[in-house]
Amino acid sequence: MSGIGGWLRRGLIGLPFLWLAVFFLLPLAIVAAISLTESADTIPPFRPLFGMAAAGLQSHLTLANYRELAEGCLGAYANSLGNAALATLLCLAIGYPFAFAIARAPGLWRHLLLFMVMLPFWTSFLIRVYAWIALLQPSGLVNRLLLDAGIIAAPLPLLYNAFSVELGLVYSYLPFMILPLYGSLMRLEESLVEAAADLGAPPWRVFVGVILPLTLPGIAAGMLLVFIPAVGEFVIPDLLGGPNTLMVGKLLWQEFFDNVDWPAASAIAMALVAIVTLPLLVAQRLLARAAA
Repeated sequence: MSGIGGWLRRGLIGLPFLWLAVFFLLPLAIVAAISLTESADTIPPFRPLFGMAAAGLQSHLTLANYRELAEGCLGAYANSLGNAALATLLCLAIGYPFAFAIARAPGLWRHLLLFMVMLPFWTSFLIRVYAWIALLQPSGLVNRLLLDAGIIAAPLPLLYNAFSVELGLVYSYLPFMILPLYGSLMRLEESLVEAAADLGAPPWRVFVGVILPLTLPGIAAGMLLVFIPAVGEFVIPDLLGGPNTLMVGKLLWQEFFDNVDWPAASAIAMALVAIVTLPLLVAQRLLARAAA
């Protein structure tokens, strides 16, 4: 029986690793292999890494895609990282007070506020982004209200620029910041806050010295949940940013579908994976320190 139990335990433990290997590592390895090949007018549109020729085994291995990436795509990566970082900081600045208020609210109000945070998920992401186009365009609701109030004399350029992209990113990913912060704040020991206040610490000192350090795991989780998808976002820059806003997600779309250059698109994707891995490692280190 012990032998059967051991095999069952190994099987249950190995299932998540098998899932990751099949649905994450294997596709990632395929994309990495494609990024090292040459584009070709075939189906699929790239040469295999290795092929047979008259002289024997022939290799089509090349780093040209990564050289072209370093020469011509750094601007798109800089835009993506800058927009994602700014959106993450704005979500943190807006989301922390919201999460704090929800965690301190009475039971009925807390459930209602959490429901309001999650309510946007009941609507299609694409429809929500399209709604911002109707709100921000020159004849949209925002400009009409400002004109009717006499605040402005002409419609403001609120759409198809960096402002609309940041607004769309913050609006779309703010719940992903609020929920982890709310979880950390709910696990906070009230006795520690009360002890700091009893010892004479002012409210700002209680927050900086007690509350903020104890909620670092929630801050790190929320920042990852916002930053990582925001870096590779495609829909928001394409619809709200217009043709002059180039981010990595849009660049991937152009290479895959417009240029049909799978090796170049795979190189862009692999570089994005490498860039996103860095904040993951930093967050893991912060979480390990907080747990210790």
